[in-house]
Amino acid sequence: MTTAITQWLARDPDSKTRQELQQLIDSNSQQELKDRFSTRLAFGTAGLRGKVGAGPNRMNRLVIQETATGLGQYLLEQIDNADTRGVIVGYDGRIDSKQFAHDTASVLTAMGIKVYLTSQVAATPIVAYGVKKFNAAAAVVVTASHNPPEYNGFKVYWENGAQIIPPHDTGIASKIDQATTKPLTLLPLEQASEQGLLEWLKEDYYQSYRSAMNGNPLLKRSNCTDVSIAYTAMHGVGAEMAETLLADAGFQNVASVAEQREPDGSFPTGSFPTVNFPNPEEAGAMDMVMALGKTHDADIACANDPDADRFAVAVRCEDGEYQMLTGDQVGALFADYLLENQPNALVGNTIVSSRLLSAIAKAHGAQYYQTLTGFKWLTNIAMEQQSEAHPFLFAYEEALGYTIGSQVWDKDGLSALVAFAQLTSELKAQGKTIWDKIEALYRQHGFYCNAQRSIALDPNSPPIGDKLRKQPPKQIAGQKVIVTEDLKSSTRLLANGTTEHINLPASDVLIYIREDKSRVIVRPSGTEPKLKCYYEVISDFPTSMDYASANQHAEDKMNALILAHQQSL
Repeated sequence: MTTAITQWLARDPDSKTRQELQQLIDSNSQQELKDRFSTRLAFGTAGLRGKVGAGPNRMNRLVIQETATGLGQYLLEQIDNADTRGVIVGYDGRIDSKQFAHDTASVLTAMGIKVYLTSQVAATPIVAYGVKKFNAAAAVVVTASHNPPEYNGFKVYWENGAQIIPPHDTGIASKIDQATTKPLTLLPLEQASEQGLLEWLKEDYYQSYRSAMNGNPLLKRSNCTDVSIAYTAMHGVGAEMAETLLADAGFQNVASVAEQREPDGSFPTGSFPTVNFPNPEEAGAMDMVMALGKTHDADIACANDPDADRFAVAVRCEDGEYQMLTGDQVGALFADYLLENQPNALVGNTIVSSRLLSAIAKAHGAQYYQTLTGFKWLTNIAMEQQSEAHPFLFAYEEALGYTIGSQVWDKDGLSALVAFAQLTSELKAQGKTIWDKIEALYRQHGFYCNAQRSIALDPNSPPIGDKLRKQPPKQIAGQKVIVTEDLKSSTRLLANGTTEHINLPASDVLIYIREDKSRVIVRPSGTEPKLKCYYEVISDFPTSMDYASANQHAEDKMNALILAHQQSL
């Protein structure tokens, strides 16, 4: 390890991380040094993401430069004219993001690759949009999305505008490994600009994204724009564009949480933190925007995560309080709303998202597809499956990610915000609320209830995946299992003994469907005694039952399933 540390100090271009590392050496912090040098941040389909600090197992300038070098070499080998087609590079508001983005641009231009570099912070969907606009070879966004402030990341998009999928992840990773043993070359940005290798993406670029969204036929302007909206950017980069797009769509009654409006990579956590964890899914993250909603009597209280690729919404209830919608509820609302005007389209979601989307698609005569978890799969598969007869319309994942149309081949929290405001306004014009629409969907298709749990297992027990495959459950919570899907072997076993092939990439996931149509999905962890479980129950919703009673019945059914399943493990 001493040799690795010495080599690192010799290569590190950043005095700040060199000093940090030297302090760890001087204090003989062996455990910390081992954590930083025993392994390297793994480059995968999500690119890189990790804590900022010195060492190969952290995000820092040296890791970024090596990663950019590996990416550049892979692009030059794999994509024709990658050098002239170029790479879009953008960054969020985290503390080191601008420096990391500039280092990336310096590395790529030194390799002769043209770079389109954002002149200021940019939402992730605004950067991803640039791949299609410029017919670029790739894009890089320096962002850690909704992770805590000590994190940062390096996200890569391929020439088709979607996040990378295999085999590109392993191909890039191999080139990065080679780059760690060779001298690194950087070109100062001023020289890159003079040589025509660097183009700054200024205000006109951001406005082109705005025009593209305003021109999206799926984001049609509503005649009823008296909807009141509370909004928060959650200390991220979404506020200016979010407010602009809402105004363009005719929504004037919009209030933003002032304390969370401007980008702040430290995500204030002092004596009076505005948000403990900048992830809209986390408890308490939406408190300030819901409080603002009460002040303005807003119909909806909305949020983007810090890089504005996710969208969250809480809807006002009859008692004036706000209730968060789940990602599955928002996905169902979007699908039904969009399919009303384009019923023959293609829509999709992930295996852990609700099957309600499939039912809605069937009712509209639409084509439905399903993918592994992750937006990279949703958009790449959409491109493969769309056709003239079934053009791509919409896809979502339960973790608050939505894409509407194909201007951006990734989740886009900004266009989702506008679409939800328009959906709300159309319902309001009809004298209805979001809750009315959710109830109507449940009455038509059944009351769908979804939940997720992580279960800690006995560290001394054998791998739970192996156990479940050797002894597959015949019953779960007293209900017979009628379908068992093993994505590791790509097989579906029916109760009558028939086996079918599953056309999805292999993944360590097991899916059980019970007689009452409820579903249990388990994803065993390969590194710790832990099981990630996703549950879905479908309850009847007769006309004689009101919404509150149906909701309580579904929750009771869900709680009983979770308790029984956990005990069985």
